[in-house]
Amino acid sequence: MPDDDCIITRRHYNYIAEHTRGDDDFLIELKKAAEAADIPRIWISPAQASLMQVILKLHGAKQVIEVGTLAGYSAISMARALPAGGRVRTIELEPKHADFAEDWIARSDVADKVVVLRGAGVDVLKTIETGSADACFLDADKANYPKYLDECLRILPVGGLIMADNAFAFGRLFEEADDESGVAAVRRFNDYMAAEKRVHAVMVGIGDGCWVGVKEA
Repeated sequence: MPDDDCIITRRHYNYIAEHTRGDDDFLIELKKAAEAADIPRIWISPAQASLMQVILKLHGAKQVIEVGTLAGYSAISMARALPAGGRVRTIELEPKHADFAEDWIARSDVADKVVVLRGAGVDVLKTIETGSADACFLDADKANYPKYLDECLRILPVGGLIMADNAFAFGRLFEEADDESGVAAVRRFNDYMAAEKRVHAVMVGIGDGCWVGVKEA
């Protein structure tokens, strides 16, 4: 075997997707309804959802905080990985998105495990009790990721799980881009996360890149 790392290509991504559990009928219908409602088609991939479910199960997570609900796809996916009594508290700023997510969460098999908290991410996070969650997932506006991370590190105990989506900046990580695109904000967060001494984390090359880390102090 050569010493060089494998270069991940689109063919690898497609191969991963083909060999990973995909969406069930309910999640397929949720996506169709979201598109019909003009909700942006920017949810995590099914392969990333499976990765997060496996990590949550391995971690034994019961209480999860999500920043950025959108249509509710990732909240429902994560809730399915939690044991009885588990809960995902998902934060959403846009009323239209929150309304849609609440409707589809109510129809899901995990209606009792997900609650939508409305408001700006940082503001809502500040109201959540210290040490009250086992895992946090960031998937909202990229400029505020560092602030979200800081609040989540307060909320999580030592050993808590932190995940953050879009580490590859919508597939544009190495392109020239202005701040309006969010690409520059992702690059800044990646540097911020890598330098954060309280977290042992790694970028996983699945979906649009997902940070996975554990709070160490």
